[in-house]
Amino acid sequence: MGCHAASWLCAPMPTATTTTGSSKFYKSTTIFCCINSPADSTHPSPSVSTGSSSRRWYNPLKKRPLDQPPEIVRHWIDSDHPFPSQETFTVVSYNILGDRNAFKHRDLYSNVPFSYMKWDHRRRVICNEIIGWNPDIVCLQEVDKYFDLVSIMEKEGYAGSYKRRTGDTVDGCAMFWKAEKFRLLEGECIEFKQYGLRDNVAQLSLFEMCEDESRKLLVGNIHVLYNPSRGDVKLGQIRFLSSRAHILSEKWGNVPVVLAGDFNSTPQSAMYQFLSSSELNIMLYDRRELSGQRNCHPAQVFDVEREISSSFILMDRFLKGCWTDEEVKVATGNADCHVVVHPLKLKSSYATVKSSTRTRGFNGEPLATSYHSKFLGTVDYLWYSDGVVPTRVLDTLPVDILQGLGGLPCREVGSDHLALVSEFAFAQGTEEGNNMTSMVT
Repeated sequence: MGCHAASWLCAPMPTATTTTGSSKFYKSTTIFCCINSPADSTHPSPSVSTGSSSRRWYNPLKKRPLDQPPEIVRHWIDSDHPFPSQETFTVVSYNILGDRNAFKHRDLYSNVPFSYMKWDHRRRVICNEIIGWNPDIVCLQEVDKYFDLVSIMEKEGYAGSYKRRTGDTVDGCAMFWKAEKFRLLEGECIEFKQYGLRDNVAQLSLFEMCEDESRKLLVGNIHVLYNPSRGDVKLGQIRFLSSRAHILSEKWGNVPVVLAGDFNSTPQSAMYQFLSSSELNIMLYDRRELSGQRNCHPAQVFDVEREISSSFILMDRFLKGCWTDEEVKVATGNADCHVVVHPLKLKSSYATVKSSTRTRGFNGEPLATSYHSKFLGTVDYLWYSDGVVPTRVLDTLPVDILQGLGGLPCREVGSDHLALVSEFAFAQGTEEGNNMTSMVT
């Protein structure tokens, strides 16, 4: 279903929305915005690149000097399965590296030229990346210059919403969608602090397709707590988001769910097992090792064999930390319950659409979605439920290419993360399922 750039410029506003929490909503001609407070910004104009099966960021025929970083090329990988529906949509998940964090943690980017760290450069590159992929829905994490992005995205026909983290931090989560293709029916902003789960936030947005109101979709966006030692809080945040997503999905007729974000957990971790299997016995694991982040220092990654299937970390089962009643309650929601569950049946789009071992690990996930001087690994995902299926994904970069870069950001990538991009199709029967349940008002 095509959306033309010319018509985006006069795209209508989405319909009325609702939210929870204390956040205020602001509307402009094309923007729906949930914020705590605005930030100063500047407004440059982006350039637009056309999409193709392979994105090249500079002339591939130009001879590359020996000291020039390797070329950044990302390929679209198609699913082996036939499309269940002609109605498709593309979702981006991208931790764009907050401007404040980029300079607060400058030690993480010692190999990155200072000019590549400046927000003016990164903003231009990030927006060129996103616009070039022509996505329908964009989920961003670590956003502290939201109004800089709005000034660009609204010109391309996107409406947007933003939720800033609580506490002293200034970044948050932002979501953009093509106002010509999707209409926002309901929005919910989650402040985890209200539930004793730190200052992180998340967003849930319920959309319907403008040209087919029977097609509805719930999209979640989260930036999970970083702290590797607080696996209990990480589990609690994901458990709560999944529960709220399930409630909203049922309210609107069991609509399909896509959860995007930086989950600060690796594919080898117990956290990943919880997301993919819907339950986890926390007493089998040390809460300090639940996320798997401690095993991803670049020195560790580059010194081991590329084939890591035989080294899947089962040691967590034998490193049982001492869980307090309070930590158990934070993780599971009940101090007397040692099994944490979530109600969604989720699969990862990148694990579903297979690629080569140059970019993927033993379970199909990317080998790396984030790279700086102290971390090289995967923490970003696009999860989906029944009702939609991934038809293609934009593959990540091989580890040897990342190693040649020395770290992110770089000239062609505006963050220390790689964006995940997946095209989905509605599964057969989704339309009928959406129509079976009447709307609750």
